[in-house]
Order: sequence, then structure tokens, then C-alpha cells
Amino acid sequence: MSSSRRQLLWRGAGLAVWTGARRLLGADQLVPMHAMKVQPAPIKRGLYAAGLPRFVDALPIPSIAKPEASGKYRIAMREIETQVHRDLKPTRCWSYGTTVPGPTFEVRSGKSVDIEWKNELPAKHFLPIDHSLCGAGKEVPEVRTVVHVHGARVPPQSDGYPERWFPPGKSRVVHYPNQQEAAGLWYHDHAMGIERLNQYAGLFGAYLIRDEHEDALGLPRAPYEVPLFIFDRIFDVDGQLQYPTSGMDDSPWISEMYGDAILVNGKLAPDLEVEPRAYRFRVFNSSNARFLLLSLSDGTAFQQIGSDQGLLPAPVPLKAFSLAPAERADVLIDFSPLAGKELVLMNQAFQLMRFRVKAAPVAVKWQPPAKLREVPRIPRSASVKTRTLGLDEYEDPATHAMFMLLDKKRWHDPVSEKPVLGSTEIWELVNYTGDVHPIHLHLVRFQILERQKFDIDGYRFEKKMQLIGDPFPPELGEVGWKDTVQAQPEMVTRIIVHFEGYAGRYVWHCHVLEHAANEMMRPFEVLPAKTR
Repeated sequence: MSSSRRQLLWRGAGLAVWTGARRLLGADQLVPMHAMKVQPAPIKRGLYAAGLPRFVDALPIPSIAKPEASGKYRIAMREIETQVHRDLKPTRCWSYGTTVPGPTFEVRSGKSVDIEWKNELPAKHFLPIDHSLCGAGKEVPEVRTVVHVHGARVPPQSDGYPERWFPPGKSRVVHYPNQQEAAGLWYHDHAMGIERLNQYAGLFGAYLIRDEHEDALGLPRAPYEVPLFIFDRIFDVDGQLQYPTSGMDDSPWISEMYGDAILVNGKLAPDLEVEPRAYRFRVFNSSNARFLLLSLSDGTAFQQIGSDQGLLPAPVPLKAFSLAPAERADVLIDFSPLAGKELVLMNQAFQLMRFRVKAAPVAVKWQPPAKLREVPRIPRSASVKTRTLGLDEYEDPATHAMFMLLDKKRWHDPVSEKPVLGSTEIWELVNYTGDVHPIHLHLVRFQILERQKFDIDGYRFEKKMQLIGDPFPPELGEVGWKDTVQAQPEMVTRIIVHFEGYAGRYVWHCHVLEHAANEMMRPFEVLPAKTR
């Protein structure tokens, strides 16, 4: 852990940046901080000022990862150049394989696979490292990686624990049992202190688990099943990635990264020609911090059939849906009534990509089954423990340093969440901030019970927790199995978790990557079940 700690300075009209000395503090030495944000210093922009035309590049479809004759996969992490737009110079990125996103894994439930992840990246990072962040000190290699398959039920040594990184020139063989139902998972870097930079550089891809139940539903398959990775970035006028900083050399961290350009499968405003029939889109929000609100320009409805951890009980018709960073949605779009027309996938008012429907004879209209999968609700009575866990921002009163903490604890504080393997718990996520925090638990899937408002002023000034009104249930698109939940501001979000799979140490954290980098990440430990 670095011995330096940032200090808050004010510039101009309230611009907050961080610098200075960093030191360990107990939670009782911190005071809540609810409004301050570390804003980026000005950087060289100008991508859209150059007047780039939209819909001139075809949507890339990631390749399918292929195992070797031995059955093992080998995937190298490399620096590459990729064309994000027809009229731009190639952009330097990091990738799994040769593309961003990396290749899609298609695996079968119950059939394990081994993957050798090879770090063939350069020794020097091309994005700005903050060496004052936990685990990112100058004493460790500047470039290091570890792969986390987000949503996978795996032994702890295969989970991508942030401190189990390996540097360039090294590799690691990881075992994935795939003992879980069909789901749209994804893999990404998880290295301590630089995860936000490594993912921003391009280290992510899809990991799809299939099973017989899903096969029997007759859902669209390739080429009518298409992954859509949506992520925002900042480019300079030459098309090169820019990651904003606070402007302080010794502490470049900012609280969130929002780009002025949004890509789909690594292209700016791509185009996809489709047939007049039903398509299945596996949608991934792989942004660092940006939340998405997706709709179609002509008002056509989606049918959401799945979320993070697999199929919903039944299709949900939606005109729009939201995705926090790391959340996924499995949706159907029926283009059969739209032959010869064009429509655009929108993020609010921002045009993400275009669909051009062929002017061909209309295919037979297809409807998903009325029932998709049984998702039995976990009864509250199954819970053996309720944990109340705060999400907050803190300022050290002595140094004015900012922390973003879970349950008032930092990464290296003793592990406090120790569920027993096979047990069920309710976690109450109490959000004292003005931000939505997408909270992800490794290893497990869970269900959202409810959300409930509380009196934030009463808590701040009187230290009393006063709930307001009745709790309200999850949205229809959230009633399936989840691994990431949007903890809304000034609300208690309750989830119920069955800890199944493996004993060992795992991680829970906010999936706004800049938050996780500044202590909004904690280990938890699943204890072995007691035996007679």
C-alpha cells in the first residue's frame, strides 16, 4: 500500500482535484462527503468536431474462440491497432487476441474448460497510472493483468482476484467448471490499481454459457444472435485514446470517466444489415462509468428475455431499458414488420448504430415462448443473516483526502463479510451518496428483493436511519438471477444471496471502475460448511 495520500485543492469555480500525502486511516477518522467530485483537467479532444459521418462502417462481429487439439484455449493479450472509424487513423488498443472486443467463448453448462491467458503486452502502459492508488505503487510492474470471468462460479484461484496479477512475459492456466445455467457472462481485466485503465484500453470480451434448456426454446442463433458491446471513450483528432486525469502529476485519478464518443463492438456508429425476422442481441455495458438508456428510434419494442445470469421467467416487452456498467441484457428485436426500413439504436439522444432491414419477403413472424425458465424466488425465511452495508464517500478531516468506501472499510482492512458455504444471506446496500453504484458480487448469483427510500438528512445530521414509505419491487427486467445490482442513491437496496459453489476469498465492489480503484472494493470470504 502506498504511503502517499491525495489532498483536496480547489481551483477556479470549485474545480476539485487531488494531490498530496496518502496514509492509512480508520473509519472513525473519516467524515462523510456527499457532493465533491474529482473533475478531469482539459485534454486534447476534437473527434466529432472533425465531422465524422455515421453509419459508414459495418458492425464487427467478434470471432468465436477455438480450443486447440488438446481442448485447452490459449488467448494472448497484445497491443494492437484497430480501425474505429473509416476516416480515422488506426487506434492503439490492448486486446485479447486481435480485436476489441476479444473473441467470444461459447461453452456448455457442465463441461469445464481450461484457458491459458498469456500476457504479451508491452512493459510500459500507454495510459496515465496513479501510483498513489491501492496496489498501484511504483514498486510493482507498470503493466500487469489478471482475467475475471464476470458472473462465473469458479474456485477462488480461478476467479481473477485483483492481487493475483501477472506481468508481461508470464501466463496462467485457469480452470472454469461452467457448473451453472445458460447465461451471457463476460471476461475482463481485474488487476489491482489499473483495472480501469486495462479495460479502457480494450481488455474485455463475451463468455456465453449454453445449456439444453435454452437450446430447446428455439431462440435465434448465429448469424441471428449478435453480441453488442457498448462503451464510451475519448479520442484525440488523430483517433488515439485519451484517458482524462485530474491534471496533478502525483495523483491523476478522477472519480468517473465519461467519453464523448460511444462505440459498439469497437466501431463508432456502425451499420448492421438485418433480415426481416427476429434477432437476438446480447447487450453488454462495458463502459467504465457510463449508464445506458437504450431505445429504438422508431419506438419499436424490445422483448427482454434475460439479464445478467440468464433467462427471465417470461419475456418482458420494453420500449427502453437501462444498463449500468457491467450489467447485461438479452433482448429480441422482431424486424419482420420493418422490411426495407431503417432504425437506429439510441442511448437517450445519442445515435449508437443503425439497423438496415432488407427489402425482402417478410419471414414468418416468430414469437418467443410465453415461459422461458423457472426462476424460483428465494424466500426471506431462508436467510440466516442480514448484513447492512453502507456505500459512501469520505473525506479525511486532516488531509482532505477522498475515499470511496464499502461499509466504511478499505481494501486492506480485515475481512468482515464471511458467509458460510451453502447458507443464504440478505445484504442491505445503503447508499448515502448521490450516485447510482452498480454493486457486483463475485462467485454468486442473487435476486433483488426490493428498494426503499430513507431520510438522508436525518442520517447525516442525527445519525438515525429512518425508512420512508413502502419498499418497491425490482423492475420486470430485474426479476431473474443477477450478479450486478443498481444501488440507487438515498435508498436501501436489498438482495438475497445463496452462497453456493466454493469456499475461499472473493471480491465485491462497485463496477464504476474509477470508484473501485479508490477503495470501493472489498474482499469477502466464503467459509467451509461445518461438518459433523
